[in-house]
Amino acid sequence: MSNLNWDDDDAPEPGADETAANRSDDRAGGKPGEDLDLADFHGMARLIERMHRRYLDVVRVGLSKQGIEDIGPVQALMVMLIGEDELSVRDLMERGYYLGSNASYSLKILVDAGYINRAANQRDRRTARLQLTDKGRELWEGLRRMEQAQAEALVRNETEVRDLKASYRTLRRLDRLWGDMVRYSCLDFD
Repeated sequence: MSNLNWDDDDAPEPGADETAANRSDDRAGGKPGEDLDLADFHGMARLIERMHRRYLDVVRVGLSKQGIEDIGPVQALMVMLIGEDELSVRDLMERGYYLGSNASYSLKILVDAGYINRAANQRDRRTARLQLTDKGRELWEGLRRMEQAQAEALVRNETEVRDLKASYRTLRRLDRLWGDMVRYSCLDFD
């Protein structure tokens, strides 16, 4: 078990969510989001960015513990995205939201270091298929163990499982909203 303390000093007391939900249901004629503090929304966007950087640091530490110095955390996350699958470069870019030049550079590092095989597609020689080598699978398994340990330290009971799932759903909704705002910039979100 982890010796880290994951308790949140600002966590509401049990039942506080239910009371807040009842208050919001009692509002007459209020629109959803009216009580939203925009500072919280802005803070959440900044937190997402900070968490991504921190997660890269955690992956960097995990790589160091495994004695891996020939790739960085961005390349390690690509290995995680490929996993047991065989992907096209395009699929990898869509899964990881990579830009073309960044993905190509990282893939070259991974191929040169022996973590992935990059082979021409049998049907369409213009596209490449990516698959982990034995060295890549070993790294993938080590990173999965690291993630499992983190999950076990973060989620200790059913309430925390529900909280994590609710957080994930909220982040997915936000991802879709921001994606739609970029794709359909002609839409009026006011």
